[in-house]
Amino acid sequence: MKLIFAIVSSDDSSVVSTALTKEGFSVTKLATTGGFLMSGNTTFIIGTEDEKVDQVIDIVAQHSKKRTQMVPSSTSYGVGLYSSFPIEVTVGGATIFVTDVERFEKV
Repeated sequence: MKLIFAIVSSDDSSVVSTALTKEGFSVTKLATTGGFLMSGNTTFIIGTEDEKVDQVIDIVAQHSKKRTQMVPSSTSYGVGLYSSFPIEVTVGGATIFVTDVERFEKV
């Protein structure tokens, strides 16, 4: 048995959730916040058999699209002056962790 943590953009959350449940996977959703852009993410917790891990990863990958976004950035000129300018960053996609489950019970 494996436990999968899949962190996806909140923009992709509903389509990922729908696709996973449509394929029969039980999914728990947690609202999370990323550390770099401080933007909303969704972390999915999915427990599944070892042989279905690749199927889960494929579903998440298909529905988590990378895209670019302009975000404000600031730079310091060393004398107390700051300038703000936009930079382009890649957002979206998914970060997936797969861990072994030593024991599983549903009570």
